[in-house]
Amino acid sequence: MDQSTTTPAGGVDDVTLGRMDAWWRAANYLTVGQIYLLDNPLLREPLAREHVKPRLLGHWGTSPGLSFVYVHLNRAIVARDLDMLYVCGPGHGGPAMVASTYLEGAYSEIYPDISRDAAGLKTLFRQFSFPGGIPSHAAPETPGSIHEGGELGYALSHAFGAAFDNPDLVVACVIGDGEAETGPLAGSWQSIRFLDPVHDGAVLPILHLNGYKIANPTVLGRTSDDDIAAMLRGLGWEPLFVAGDESMAMHRLMAETLDRALDTIAATQAQARAGDAAAAPSRPRWPVIVLRSPKGWTGPKEIDGRKVEGFWRAHQVPITDPRDNPEHLRLLEAWLRSYRPERLFDADGRLLPEIAALAPTGPRRMGASPHAHGGIRGALALPDLRAHAVAVDHPGGTMGEATRVLGAYLRDVIRMNDEARNFRLMGPDETASNRLDAVFEATDRVWQEAIEPYDVHLARQGRVMEVLSEHLCQGWLEGYLLTGRHGFFSCYEAFVHIVDSMFNQHAKWLKVSRTLPWRGRIASLNYLLTSHVWRQDHNGFTHQDPGFIDVVLNKKPEVVRVYFPPDANTLLAVADHALRTWNRVNVIVAGKQPAPQWLDMEAAIRHVAAGIGILDFASNDQGGTPDVVMACAGDVPTLETLAAVSLLRENLPALKIRVVNVVDLMTLQPDTEHPHGLTDRDFDSLFTTDRPVIFAYHGYPYLIHRLAYRRRNHPNIHVRGYKEEGTTTTPFDMVVINDLDRFRLAMDAIDRVPDLAVSAAGVKQMLRDKRTAHRDYVIRHGEDMPEIRDWGWPYGTAAARSGD
Repeated sequence: MDQSTTTPAGGVDDVTLGRMDAWWRAANYLTVGQIYLLDNPLLREPLAREHVKPRLLGHWGTSPGLSFVYVHLNRAIVARDLDMLYVCGPGHGGPAMVASTYLEGAYSEIYPDISRDAAGLKTLFRQFSFPGGIPSHAAPETPGSIHEGGELGYALSHAFGAAFDNPDLVVACVIGDGEAETGPLAGSWQSIRFLDPVHDGAVLPILHLNGYKIANPTVLGRTSDDDIAAMLRGLGWEPLFVAGDESMAMHRLMAETLDRALDTIAATQAQARAGDAAAAPSRPRWPVIVLRSPKGWTGPKEIDGRKVEGFWRAHQVPITDPRDNPEHLRLLEAWLRSYRPERLFDADGRLLPEIAALAPTGPRRMGASPHAHGGIRGALALPDLRAHAVAVDHPGGTMGEATRVLGAYLRDVIRMNDEARNFRLMGPDETASNRLDAVFEATDRVWQEAIEPYDVHLARQGRVMEVLSEHLCQGWLEGYLLTGRHGFFSCYEAFVHIVDSMFNQHAKWLKVSRTLPWRGRIASLNYLLTSHVWRQDHNGFTHQDPGFIDVVLNKKPEVVRVYFPPDANTLLAVADHALRTWNRVNVIVAGKQPAPQWLDMEAAIRHVAAGIGILDFASNDQGGTPDVVMACAGDVPTLETLAAVSLLRENLPALKIRVVNVVDLMTLQPDTEHPHGLTDRDFDSLFTTDRPVIFAYHGYPYLIHRLAYRRRNHPNIHVRGYKEEGTTTTPFDMVVINDLDRFRLAMDAIDRVPDLAVSAAGVKQMLRDKRTAHRDYVIRHGEDMPEIRDWGWPYGTAAARSGD
């Protein structure tokens, strides 16, 4: 290893270092107390069995390192008047984060019952991982946190998301060496290729190598410094190493190294902001601190002759049975007293003033950062969606590409919020592919590596972020939203599954944070899923999967929404609505291929506002009860349903048909289950109580049954959808092989309407023959039959109306 990485410059006086060590001991004491103690919080009497919790939960091993970093960042914040955010990758070290925010005072301001005295300490200890208390992780309940860390891999992408468009913010991101083994974290090192030193803040990763995971060594913990330095340099970073186990020597080295890193950051930003960033030849080389310290540092070195400190046995609760083992109870007491609490807290249990004075004040405290608590920016300025409307003189009379129309709308969103710099569009190299490329009339893709003369829409600054990693796009956007900005994530439908678990974590975060009045609202996470299952005929089976919706609907109803706009105008209305919402996840599924347009703009706005409605132009049951309800959700299912209706009306003109289109999938649930759900009365008015319902659905059919199983007419609902049949074939053949085609839907209606089985037998035979003819035609010609390609809606010109 180069000497330059081990001998940093600068220094901190011994008095300050001594007080920092005292703070660190206090944080460690509070961490152990949270894991173990119900009472006797300051050890004013000998520790007894009844002072210890009956269930011991939490993670000790990473916590001393987290607190060590926290106190050093505090010192730097005060010395440099920094605006700093702490992202805790090892979020399971939650007791350390609670301890540090308590010591700085932010915790008690948010939770006044956790006072800064002996009584408050007792409550602080008791609540941790205790029924009616707080979780063990750096959860939403933890001040200053935007990252729970329940699932590892996303800390660094969250940190960069927080830094984008926050030019005065430094995001310190602690990355555990277990987390460093994950694929998402490995990809996140590339984020510096997208960080603009002029308009963005800085991210300072602190790679915390304590050597062990739950029960095994970590890969980087066993990797030499030389190899780690080579890896990080190859990824574009400049590594600075801090290693050891003697507390005062480590404090001095960490203070000097942190100063060196922050000096580099300040100099890099000053140079970029003083010159022409667009002419910069390449991106800066940002610092990263590699901190090697023992796992469970300052804890018991051995228990019953078995190694603990510096080994995986320190990971969670090192002493597992102090209530039942007197020797272990004595060991726990000795451990707690090793921090010398009598030298940290006064007679009333308050942190000594000279130690407390180390903390920053007001919003400079990391536990009180407005960036961490949302709401620092206002609502988006949005264009008039009517200015982007597709003209629809009569249903199906206009062809259009829904996402291309949306792209022009998002272009104007970018223009209108250019000065505020509070909106970004994320996507895995698919903005143009997904037909959103009108945005490039207003901005470019941000890119900090070399830009060649022939490159297109690459620039040092831009509102579009593209990288071929759904994990990075999701992580960046989450960090961006959680710190008060707005965004949009466009993705191929099949591959959004890559971030299933990231969505899960974010939805859980929203569910909890909505109950915390001190957390400001944050803009909703908006997904556009396009290049979807029914028009991935060219890429084949691997690209065909609509199942992300099923994952989304497992979450709390107050958090999630799923929309299926059938055409461009409804897509505009849905997107405009989604960008105005807060504390939600909005999933929008829309195709990008040319397709018939059904609703004019005013009808689309009404339809989206209702979420579900009767398509009057396609229905012929006006003033009466239908014989059959043809329902649909999704653009291709809507097309096939309307084509099926036209076949039925042509061949069975006496058949009374009602067409119901579902834009907001949540309307199918009862109003007692979801705020957008229909009452039973309204559901029955649309779907009847006893007539057959043929439901063409975009995704897996069982989901409709799951949503509607409590409805009175559920036994008569027959759902067609994707049934895991796919290949590289024609667009219409995709619906045929999944039995979602117009011929099959019309046959289903005939099968389920009483008396038609006999009287319409000839029509059913004709429809069956059409399916056979289709198959023969596509095999011979490699394209769909002309009657499919050229089909248009043949009836009426009335606009659609929204339902109740």
